[in-house]
Amino acid sequence: MQFAMNVQDLLDGLNIVTRAISSRPAKQILEGVLIEADDTGVTLTCSDGNLTIQSFLTADIAEKGRVVLPGRLFTELVRKLPGGTMTIKIGDNFSAAIKCSSSKSSISGMNAVDYPEMPDMNAPTEIQIQQNRFKEMISRVVFSIATDETRQILTGCLLEVDPQEARMVALDGYRLALQKLYQPFNLPQDKQLLKAVIPGRVLNELSKILPDEETFATLSFDKSHMEARFGNTKMSAVLLAGEYIDYKKILPSTYKTEVKCSRTELADAIDRASLMAREGKNNLIRMSFHQDKVVITSNAEMGDVMEEVDCALIGEPLEIAFNAKYLTDVIRNINNDELCMKFNSNISPCIFTPVQGDSFLYLILPVRVFQ
Repeated sequence: MQFAMNVQDLLDGLNIVTRAISSRPAKQILEGVLIEADDTGVTLTCSDGNLTIQSFLTADIAEKGRVVLPGRLFTELVRKLPGGTMTIKIGDNFSAAIKCSSSKSSISGMNAVDYPEMPDMNAPTEIQIQQNRFKEMISRVVFSIATDETRQILTGCLLEVDPQEARMVALDGYRLALQKLYQPFNLPQDKQLLKAVIPGRVLNELSKILPDEETFATLSFDKSHMEARFGNTKMSAVLLAGEYIDYKKILPSTYKTEVKCSRTELADAIDRASLMAREGKNNLIRMSFHQDKVVITSNAEMGDVMEEVDCALIGEPLEIAFNAKYLTDVIRNINNDELCMKFNSNISPCIFTPVQGDSFLYLILPVRVFQ
């Protein structure tokens, strides 16, 4: 095998596909990057067995072939090349000779025959979704995905798609995040709702490599796999098996207290209160809601903080406490000028929504400190 291509193009492709390499691969060959050269160009592939990423690159092909090179070492070697055009030639023993300007190097490779194939999908359902909107949806829910493997289904995020909208839901037992995207989706005539539970790691990597563009990505799903195609990249992943929690049953239908306030003012006040909360034993922030203001307090042995933020309250005054991190994570992922908080009591969940519409919803469980 022999081909020539631009160094930066190859590095860009390697930076994308090597995200699929596990820190503890199940097989030695999965430490590598599969390089395939054919008449159409060069295809790079990395996989950990559950997540596979491919990148398709333009190159001048002198000789077709396949080889597996050490993924991270090869990437770092390419990163340090001087730039311009590079040539890679694979010898009979799978060793790669790399030339770029005055630089010459070699790296030992492996036979590609043992590298696992990307799985074929069985009668997949396919949708088109705007890349930048999908990327934003992911970034605003992944913080609520559980990391505890004892409830594996919660280590993923639920994606629901019907003909009018897409919803992403993540929850970890202490908080819930929901994002909606309103756009038409062309589902098969016999399917009114597409549901899939996508592993958290897959979504984290997808959000990092999705271009922030208005063009559409293609998502395909069957019973056990998903595939995402955008630009010259293709990602395939194994979905989580099992039934996701019925999140709609968790959400209250009525509220005794509703509070509207400026997101920026609330975020700044919580940020300052969090500084002292982190010094305490339980990282606690208390909030006291009155007719026209919310008082936010935190204390520790080293001192205390009190903040006041203007608000509009409908219903009963309330005092409630939260873990500062959970509160900060939610506020950070809201970008509306104003937000609405909804309560029933100081021991029941707090709901964050837009003042108008339902493009997002966040739920946080309070900390029981009040009698």
